Amino acid sequence: MHVLTTGESVSDPLAPYVAVERRPGRLGCWVMGHMVGGLDGSAAIGGRVGQLSTAPDAELFRLMRVLADVVLVGAQTVRAEGYGPVTLPPERVAARRAAGKSDTPAIAIVSRSLDLDWSAKMFTHTPADRRTMVVTCQSADPDRLAAARGAAEVVLAGTDRVEPAAALAGLAQLGHRVVVCEGGPTWLGELVAADLLDELCLTISPVMGGDPLPVSVTPAGAPVTPFALRHVLADGDTLFLRYERGPR
Repeated sequence: MHVLTTGESVSDPLAPYVAVERRPGRLGCWVMGHMVGGLDGSAAIGGRVGQLSTAPDAELFRLMRVLADVVLVGAQTVRAEGYGPVTLPPERVAARRAAGKSDTPAIAIVSRSLDLDWSAKMFTHTPADRRTMVVTCQSADPDRLAAARGAAEVVLAGTDRVEPAAALAGLAQLGHRVVVCEGGPTWLGELVAADLLDELCLTISPVMGGDPLPVSVTPAGAPVTPFALRHVLADGDTLFLRYERGPR
């Protein structure tokens, strides 16, 4: 055991994350989870991130999307948090262009029910080359599936439910090598249970209370997965932890 002492200051909070080498795994992509939780592990207050997110966390949340080829998120989180198209500061867009990436990452929404508002800006205000994607299954309601195809790019991943491995393989086939999953806890738990999470970036917010909802809701009987701590950052009372999946 050792005591962590204050280290050098980081002028760019994204820099320690940019320096990481992320090699696509067996499905053709690297999967990073990015979540925030309170000191008691709660991932929501009143059904939303809300007061859990401090100012440093909110800044890093926006910046972490710079690393993504696609942002993967569950439909419930999209509805609760009011998701819209991804926007990035001009200097970050320039950095992505220099790296051969699109100006901003696309968003991929996981939804079996397809109960989504197709008139929302995330469907109507995205560039043609970065249309919002919807990841669903073959047994989705035919009428809703037709509506989805009219508003988004549809990825079918599974027969009766959205299969995590099929979802990631489908995104990889579209050229998305770095997948940043922003939750919610249920979808993140599905990825953990299937041993598909390569990296977890977890913000520890200095609050307690809120909803009895953990950062990751894994199905009963899911195997325990080891992770290794790679770095710790602090900004005020907010901690930023980065873990990588242990050797498989």
